[in-house]
Amino acid sequence: MSAQETLSEISSEQVFKHSATTRRRVTDIFSRDEIKALTVRSDLMGGWAVASTWAIIALSFVLMGWASGQVWWIMLPLFLLAMAVIAGRQLCLAILMHDASHGTLFKTRWLNDVLSDWLCARPIWNDLHKYRVHHLQHHTRTGSDEDSDISLIAPFPTTRPSLLRKFARDLSGLTGLKFLFGRVLQDAGLLKWTVANDVVWLPRDGKRWYQHVGLLLRNMLPMLLTNGVIFVLLAASGYAWLYVFWVLSYITPFPFFLRIRSLAEHACTERSSDMFRNTRTTRAGWMARAFVAPLRVHYHIEHHVMASVPWFRLRDMHQLLRDRQEVPPPPGYFDVLRIVSSVAR
Repeated sequence: MSAQETLSEISSEQVFKHSATTRRRVTDIFSRDEIKALTVRSDLMGGWAVASTWAIIALSFVLMGWASGQVWWIMLPLFLLAMAVIAGRQLCLAILMHDASHGTLFKTRWLNDVLSDWLCARPIWNDLHKYRVHHLQHHTRTGSDEDSDISLIAPFPTTRPSLLRKFARDLSGLTGLKFLFGRVLQDAGLLKWTVANDVVWLPRDGKRWYQHVGLLLRNMLPMLLTNGVIFVLLAASGYAWLYVFWVLSYITPFPFFLRIRSLAEHACTERSSDMFRNTRTTRAGWMARAFVAPLRVHYHIEHHVMASVPWFRLRDMHQLLRDRQEVPPPPGYFDVLRIVSSVAR
């Protein structure tokens, strides 16, 4: 399969062939009727996922608007809570983009390829179509040196102080600012596009500086338009200044939540082609689901074994795998953090 072939175009038969690279074939675990039932997509469930995400973001802004008129010892904790909730929903937008890249968020292709791009990817300065090509390589090369996301987990396991320093950079905004600077260089055509930690400089090919500026503006335009809509809606409600907290959420708690999610999925797993061993499913309580594991993304073994299963059927797939003793009881997020910071000082 070429890099230009989208994940949404992978047929059920191709899913079976891809799964044959694992040590257990999907067709040895599930019947074809079960696979057919598990892979049924829904426009209604996709619409609910997108609409509810934005509704929670809107309610968070309402909370901040109300809190702004309160005394500081009420306002401050409510603002911090609202920022954390918004960052969790920004991560949810990223997961919605991820699911759309697989063609599983909606049944209708236009909704996956166009609506999801504008409502989920562009507001968080991402690009569904670039992400799809990048993410396809992650799925076909998981756990190998050619894995497009390998740089996210390569430093692990590490020491506990090292992990805490990484968290401190996330929560202080340093990671977020570094990402913004990198995204500017990527949109200007100076760096290879990625959502991982790789830095690959592209050849200039004789381009002048103003050509890079033009490319930057063209690539940034969808992000600027969607963020402009957010700003205008806040301004229309009399709270234009709250847009600052959309940005602050994006550069502070969002990278922190994103790091925990990526560590849980693949860090310190086996370097092999077996999707049951190079990927981790994690147990998620209500708090984890609110901030680091939206849309059942914590069922990650299930997703890698059969990427055509939509988010709202992953729990059913997990239960079938547990009933058939194909996967062990999953660890919790604190268990994962202990594993990835297990190196002695």
